[in-house]
Amino acid sequence: MEDHDTGAGAPAVGVSSASQGPSGPGTASWQQRRPTEPRFADAQAGDAPQKGKPKKRRKRRRGRKVFARDEARPPENRAPAPGKTGAPAAEAHRPAESVASSAAVVTRPEQGTRRPPVHELPVFAALDLGTNNCRLLVAVPTRHGQFRVIDAFSRIVRLGEGLTANGRLGQPAMDRAVEALKICGDKLRTRKIRKARLIATEACRTADNGVEFLDRVEREAGLKLEIIDRQTEARLAVSGCGSLVERDTQGVVLFDIGGGSSEIALIDLAGRRSPRLANHIVSWTSLPVGVVSLAERFGGRTVTREIFAAMVDDVAGRLAGFDGRDRLSHLKASPNFHLLGTSGTVTTLAGVHLDLDRYDRRRVDGLWMDRDSVDRMVEKLVGWDFQQRCANPCIGADRADLVLAGCAILEAIRAVWPSERLRVADRGLREGILSELMADDGVWRNDGRGRA
Repeated sequence: MEDHDTGAGAPAVGVSSASQGPSGPGTASWQQRRPTEPRFADAQAGDAPQKGKPKKRRKRRRGRKVFARDEARPPENRAPAPGKTGAPAAEAHRPAESVASSAAVVTRPEQGTRRPPVHELPVFAALDLGTNNCRLLVAVPTRHGQFRVIDAFSRIVRLGEGLTANGRLGQPAMDRAVEALKICGDKLRTRKIRKARLIATEACRTADNGVEFLDRVEREAGLKLEIIDRQTEARLAVSGCGSLVERDTQGVVLFDIGGGSSEIALIDLAGRRSPRLANHIVSWTSLPVGVVSLAERFGGRTVTREIFAAMVDDVAGRLAGFDGRDRLSHLKASPNFHLLGTSGTVTTLAGVHLDLDRYDRRRVDGLWMDRDSVDRMVEKLVGWDFQQRCANPCIGADRADLVLAGCAILEAIRAVWPSERLRVADRGLREGILSELMADDGVWRNDGRGRA
């Protein structure tokens, strides 16, 4: 089962806010083979030169006619005013690069400086083995705080299938995960990796045989994964989404609805802003509930309105025990406060909202949705039966039994932190890992070369 992650076919420019704190080596025990040249033709289709000359335009200056070449200008990436639609045509159709940073994403060296050739840039890798997905990103640094993805992999493996019922990882689930990780290992062995961090999250954290499973992964896939704690997971999610928080933002509730857990971070930006978004986390929590675990307890195929309400109540009860939930109460009424969601749930809602014939990360990542739009999309999905959910191209059979559990978690979050605006992020832990690795290595301080 393939995830609707874009993979190497769609480049992603990295975050601008590396989180503070030790990133940990997390380096896999793969044997380095002769590295291959990065496949930039595949990773960045937009890099290919256009045929012919650009169109000329006339420009009058000091009483005489001159000609200037048309140059691409990055689209504006501002939040819509509260109450207005969150998917204007210009914003819904912009490429992923335009939402990755408020600055232009075309990576040109500063005048008078020389950037190293692409093949000389150091390569970094991040792998995230979650309860539902196995995902890999391989990237090289570009402009300060940004990077370019040169290879990627994503597959739905449902490692946590059955974990809620018996507390152990099942054999079929482990087999699926190992096969996906073997592909990741092959990809990593074809490149000369400067640094990598390979993590496992909730499924391996809570399973009785989680450590035993990772021993098997090391033997069969040649990868050594580390199990990270919930606080680290929350911090990495924040680091991965830093560039989607605009300069005038005062407060953000960032949430990552996973397969087995859901991380929530409250971010206060009302004072002097640090370049590292994670420095502004004033409170965080990790709920031991995600789309897989919630769907297994309440059912995911046939979900009545009563069952959906019961799922929302279950999550709301867990949030009631979060002592730091009110740390942003002084900012919730501000027009510069918003929610920021990074998960398959919010990206799926965004895809349905845009009525996409096929999921397109470039149109989803960074999209703004207003309160009414989110309400309509949740109501639409709750009204669909299992077959209707399967038939939607942004949901499909792989997610049809999980998406309503994710919507229930989202609704519980929105009830605690009501906001007129929700920003959608198709990014998260992997981008956070890459950002921290590159910042720690110093690649953005020395024209992308980093330490020798």
